[in-house]
Amino acid sequence: MAEVNKVVVNKTNKSDTKNAIKRFLVDSSVPILFVIVCLLGVYFSKLPMLFIVDTLLSRITRNSFLVLALIIPVIAGLGLNFGIVIGAMAGQFAIIAVKHWGIGGFPGFMVCIAVSTPLAILFGILTAKLLNKTKGQEMISSMIAGFFATGIYQFVLLFLVGTLIPMKDEVLVLTRGIGVTNTIDLSKGGNLTYSLDNLMKLPLFQVLAAVSAFALIIILIDYYLKRKDSREYSYFKLAWRVLLCIGIFAVSWYVVSSKLPVRIVKLPIATTLVILALCFFNSLILRTKLGQDFRTVGQDLHIAKISGINVDKTREIAVVISTLLAAWGQIIFLQNIGTLSTYGSHVQVATFAIAAILLGGASVTKATNGQAILGIILFHTLFIVSPKAGNNLFGEAQIGEFFRAFVAYGVIGVALGLHAWKKTVQTMKKKTGPSAGE
Repeated sequence: MAEVNKVVVNKTNKSDTKNAIKRFLVDSSVPILFVIVCLLGVYFSKLPMLFIVDTLLSRITRNSFLVLALIIPVIAGLGLNFGIVIGAMAGQFAIIAVKHWGIGGFPGFMVCIAVSTPLAILFGILTAKLLNKTKGQEMISSMIAGFFATGIYQFVLLFLVGTLIPMKDEVLVLTRGIGVTNTIDLSKGGNLTYSLDNLMKLPLFQVLAAVSAFALIIILIDYYLKRKDSREYSYFKLAWRVLLCIGIFAVSWYVVSSKLPVRIVKLPIATTLVILALCFFNSLILRTKLGQDFRTVGQDLHIAKISGINVDKTREIAVVISTLLAAWGQIIFLQNIGTLSTYGSHVQVATFAIAAILLGGASVTKATNGQAILGIILFHTLFIVSPKAGNNLFGEAQIGEFFRAFVAYGVIGVALGLHAWKKTVQTMKKKTGPSAGE
């Protein structure tokens, strides 16, 4: 009898493992495809590895905060929040004010954060009020809200600055005395360039080697404790996590111990810690009562309402958090860029952030920190290598530019199409379910 049970258990474990692998391949089909595309792009671009790693690192630290700001609205059922562009405007208002006051360095950065916070909260509340009136159409509503807010933003900076808003600044204000200039150099008149990035920098691959070794120890301890308590543990998940840590450690150790020039690439520690803090916040908040409310509201509004959850208030909190994080993310983005395009820096924020998180395997209804980071790596690798790869393959760099635009907008279109198709299938199942049961 014991042998029969043992055989059944073994068959069940094999079946579970096969199902886990199959589910992983299906869920990760988009990231896997673009990993292959990125590797081909790197090969055909023939760009120096030092250039790719250094540029990619800069783009990851620059954009991660903005992309991670999308996660909570997705979980709360608001879909892909195109309204983060409104939060970005709050960050830009703060930067213009701080530049006018002439505060530079890290103190200037912190003043930007302080000034943008109340603005972002106000903008988030107004956006949430709109989205609560347009349930089921949140994505298109947030997109239109972004266009409307851009008009107000331009009106304030072009016509109110210098008239109702007194500002006499030869650098920031146009020569006629009304309106803010098109481009603001953040390195002049209170230097905000790299105000966060330059606080501390360490060699990238030494940090990766130490972090991957530490992560491997944590994973093994977690497995041991769960095994000791007889709790379920996915061996497939354990295997790929261990292999990933070992792979990162091996590559990092090889680079550090060799004389490859790529080993001199520096990681901005302060910016990285801020990004990790947001990842921790996203994970932590989902374990709280508020996080459970986000999940319940995201799954079914009716069930959430009869469960005693204040649906509108919960959705409002999710939008406000996302808008606030977007404002801070835009400040982090611009201090790395070093230049503020007054009327254009915020325009593509939502599109590129959403395309990045979708490339990482997220959907309209599900997103994680890991998917966001992976998506940033893939999306910006394509941005770096596609023009040169297009030029080497077809003799025309513009083809690579077209491919980048195709990826950015195409992946969003496909995601929205799949979401609409899944909703239609679910609706049909609900209608045909009772009759099938009879």
